[in-house]
Amino acid sequence: MSEVRIERDSMGPMEVPAGAYYGASTQRAVLNFPISGLRFSRAFIRALGLIKRAAAETNMELGRLDRERGEAIVQAAQEVADGKLDEHFVLDIFQTGSGTSTNMNANEVIANRASELLGGELGSRKVHPNDHVNMGQSSNDVIPTAIHLAALEQMERHLIPSLERLHAGLAEKARAFDDIVKIGRTHLQDATPIRLGQEFSGYASQIEHGIRRIRQAQRELGELALGGTAVGTGINTHPEFARRAIARLAEMTGLELREAENHFEAQAAKDAAVFASGALKTVAVSLMKIADDIRWLGSGPRCGLGELKLPPVQPGSSIMPGKVNPVICESVMMVCAQVMGNDLTITIAAERGNLELNAMMPVLAYNLLQSIELLANAAANFQEKTIAGLEADRERCESLVEQSLAMVTALVPRIGYDRAAELAYKAYETGKTIRAVCLEEQVLPPEELDRLLDARRQTEPGGN
Repeated sequence: MSEVRIERDSMGPMEVPAGAYYGASTQRAVLNFPISGLRFSRAFIRALGLIKRAAAETNMELGRLDRERGEAIVQAAQEVADGKLDEHFVLDIFQTGSGTSTNMNANEVIANRASELLGGELGSRKVHPNDHVNMGQSSNDVIPTAIHLAALEQMERHLIPSLERLHAGLAEKARAFDDIVKIGRTHLQDATPIRLGQEFSGYASQIEHGIRRIRQAQRELGELALGGTAVGTGINTHPEFARRAIARLAEMTGLELREAENHFEAQAAKDAAVFASGALKTVAVSLMKIADDIRWLGSGPRCGLGELKLPPVQPGSSIMPGKVNPVICESVMMVCAQVMGNDLTITIAAERGNLELNAMMPVLAYNLLQSIELLANAAANFQEKTIAGLEADRERCESLVEQSLAMVTALVPRIGYDRAAELAYKAYETGKTIRAVCLEEQVLPPEELDRLLDARRQTEPGGN
């Protein structure tokens, strides 16, 4: 067998690996873009396969594509969607800004596989990549459609379920820790008392808000550019093509999808992707705060805050025996940093919506889908390996409250701010508690002092 075969495109003949399903256009792109080795994700290739299948079925229904070729394209496109032909998607992310190379990669793989299904050899063009597989489409509407479709599926199938499990885990800890009173902290300094459960209810609420923001982003991503073809006018496509093909995609995926309200906006701009990335970045900011707080609250075990006991998952030091570090929290925080950086890349890429087309879509797609995947995996791992096994050190939490100078705050409505400040400074200078100083100076009757300095009362509205 020959190691190569000759295929042709509009620029002429090209040597292609003999067993490859892709053709000349893809091979040119392989040679033109030896940049990073980064590839489009499984989710994106799946989306391309589904789009090509929906297009073929619609074109058959509209009488534009003959049944024999159409059915072969449908089968080949489904194989792409199912991941059976992933090894033939070989192009670098850093390529033509429209993603035309990757659209042609899909067209050629599907055309050659469909030709094979019809009894033809690879390269025979019994099914043509442009005339048949790409019928009624352009890279300029296919790639933005694939971005939205892939992002929506990954959000719905992976990210939101992971966040929902994390939210449930944090909410459970909020209930379990609700009777544990501890010192609050602002500016990393002692503040008035708070219940550990209240602290965790804030974390749970952050994730709940994040899920709502992602749901809003999903509504934005539900608009698909398919049908706009080259510049949004819909040239060379049937007037019914977009509506029918998108309805098929919605049925295949179970997602809420609709044709773009304005095809010129859908192809010239990537604002929905920017909005979605902003929601992902916000979730990353929330996770960063939560993971870092838990890391601080678990610091120790003897010389830190030590209010939480984190599950030990691996040795923490190559030199200090017995050391255990908050490694899951740190993993989550690094994911968050990556997602924040991805958001900047997406923002810059979306700015390149010059005239009728954005010309940085592949890198935008890569970063958006990576952010979704990383957040989904990190949230799931955080819940499983840290939150689920998190314990509170009740004795440590409650012992620190009495030592805090911020306890004097509860006395302010009774004795005034200035007098309370004097007591706080004296307690600090002498190393005594607020209670001890107040008793020494007979600031208030002991019964009233006990009532006002009841830490649990201070965690409720009014507090005195």
